[in-house]
Amino acid sequence: MFTSKEEKRATEEQSNTSNIIGKDTTLEGSIESIGNIRIEGKIFGHAKAKAKLVMGVDAILDGNVTARTAEIAGTIKGNIEISELLILKPTAVINGDILTNKLVVEPGATFNGGCKMGYLAKDIEIAKPLSQSREGTIKSA
Repeated sequence: MFTSKEEKRATEEQSNTSNIIGKDTTLEGSIESIGNIRIEGKIFGHAKAKAKLVMGVDAILDGNVTARTAEIAGTIKGNIEISELLILKPTAVINGDILTNKLVVEPGATFNGGCKMGYLAKDIEIAKPLSQSREGTIKSA
């Protein structure tokens, strides 16, 4: 898959990066990351992480979630697609369907929707930033 050790190391470093949406922050739009995402504030849009997504107790997400693993303590109004492990903490409130390989629901968590387990997801695709795709167009011109 990797053509060199440098490329493999660069990919591992990117997946270890973290993005944080702070407690008093509201994001209107979607967020995608090759690394981890931690949400303490509000997102009105979708969240996609190639690594781990974590939501704090006061976090609110109005949109769909896609990630390799997730730990949810906040509120989600949308569907969740997790390729490995989804953990719903006691304060979690989910209004939507869940598609995951493994699920842990701690006592107190609220879940309203359908659930399919044993799901083996395909690779999570992260879109190239618009600036990178423009760069390729400029170079080829």
